[in-house]
Amino acid sequence: MRTVSWEDNQVVMIDQTKLPYSFELIKTRDLQRISDAIYRLELRGGPAIGATVCYGMAIAGQDAKGLSKEETLLKLKEAQKILNCRPTASNLVWGLNRMQAFAEKFLEDNPVADLGEAMLAEAESVADAEIDVNNRMAEFGNSLIPNTPTNIVTNCNTGALCTVDVGHVMATPFLAHKLGKPVHVYTNETRPRQQGAKLNVYELAQRGVPYTLITDNTSAYLMQLGKIDMVMVGADRMVANGDSAAKVGCYALAVLAKYHHIPYYMFATTATIDMATESGAGINIELRDPDEVRIINGVQITIPDANVANYAFDVTPSELFTAIVTEKGIIKPPFKENIAKLMNK
Repeated sequence: MRTVSWEDNQVVMIDQTKLPYSFELIKTRDLQRISDAIYRLELRGGPAIGATVCYGMAIAGQDAKGLSKEETLLKLKEAQKILNCRPTASNLVWGLNRMQAFAEKFLEDNPVADLGEAMLAEAESVADAEIDVNNRMAEFGNSLIPNTPTNIVTNCNTGALCTVDVGHVMATPFLAHKLGKPVHVYTNETRPRQQGAKLNVYELAQRGVPYTLITDNTSAYLMQLGKIDMVMVGADRMVANGDSAAKVGCYALAVLAKYHHIPYYMFATTATIDMATESGAGINIELRDPDEVRIINGVQITIPDANVANYAFDVTPSELFTAIVTEKGIIKPPFKENIAKLMNK
């Protein structure tokens, strides 16, 4: 299931706000429309966002035909401002910076007229590489799952819809199930946008993976009952010491897992790791529209002017992790030292 692709000279994205009720596509080459899709969560998930903004920058490169080198670089900087619409996920900034650096290097020896196609090829390369990354991460994640019945709890959607294809965290139970391992996934509904209820369930059902949908506040009781064997969640941004911003609720799962002596695995592609930020204290957490909490599926569930704190993410200290799963291997404590070693390879 390709979440984002390039067809007919435009970006094509699955509109995830329409799932699971209908399958609709957004087709555009308008940078503001791409930015709006990311902000509205029509297109969401760090890896998917990273690939999408690469396509957006390629559009800006294509539209620079006829401009001077200086004007082109200015146009790309303006494109970055338009596309940089969510502050927490590091894949977004990673993608923008990668494409800007690519363009600057390309223009050292090549004409502006050739830039657009070169940037498009680079964006396609990023998207294809993301699929390979997810496959490799799934193999490492699968090594953590025994051949005995295993119950995994997760938060938010981390399947193919949050990446280009295959999946981030959920690629692991998808692979385990495919290999015949008896896995079962408990997925939090994930308030307030219900990515677990709408998207995880959609993907798990499609792949035939046994699952149970639970409310966000049920995980603790399941752990107390001994029904959870491990926690698997995905980082939207990981910093140098391993602290990670992930969908709000992941920190609560980490604290619960620590108390109940349950392994807690944080998944992060290396593109998600921000080595320039030392600890979680330096992560800017996105605060979203209060109406996402006040209104669910078009139905107002509280008074119109209810005071709301709608944090999109929370920060989990790495001291609560059992291990970090990346496409380059599994990182174990001490995390700061071992992340640095991995990133310097």
